[in-house]
Amino acid sequence: MEQSPITVAIERTVDPSMERYAHAWVQHGVALATLFPGFLGAGWVREEPGSVRWHMIYRFADRATLEAWERSVERAQWISAGASFARESRVERRTGIEGWFDAPEGVVLQDDARVEIRQSTPAPPVWKQMIVVWLAFFPMNVLVTFLLGLIPGFAELALPLRLLISTVILTPIMVGLILPFITRLAAPWLHPRSRPGS
Repeated sequence: MEQSPITVAIERTVDPSMERYAHAWVQHGVALATLFPGFLGAGWVREEPGSVRWHMIYRFADRATLEAWERSVERAQWISAGASFARESRVERRTGIEGWFDAPEGVVLQDDARVEIRQSTPAPPVWKQMIVVWLAFFPMNVLVTFLLGLIPGFAELALPLRLLISTVILTPIMVGLILPFITRLAAPWLHPRSRPGS
């Protein structure tokens, strides 16, 4: 049984006439997932303003807890509620922090008619991964720490409590928005095609 955390990225095409309802539907799905053991975070982004393609992401501690969520009655009912306006077009699963940096190319159809993209090229060197994670984490950590410091009395809280609050805020932002964005931005450097061994 695989024990590494698993990140699932889902691309859905959303009916633009149901956009407001889709927002509420997505938030409801995240709220449901948080009730399940092993849930580590979730989020969603759109490719651009007005885009009908929505990218949704969630992360669980391991395959067992992920499957418990994906096979749950609650998730089935939630998917059914959005079936008329949100069509799933692609599903991608990645394990560990390295999953953010995979360059998947192979496409495999699964039994449930979804598409899983599997890695067919090596992940970039660990030192490149560390630099990208740092570039994503450092400015967000500075910003959140600064903003929390503006709250009266926050600096007087015990260090573990301050760290707990900041990490609770940072984790979903990093997992759902910042890491996917910065790895796409750095993709040419992470996966150079014309210079083998870079």
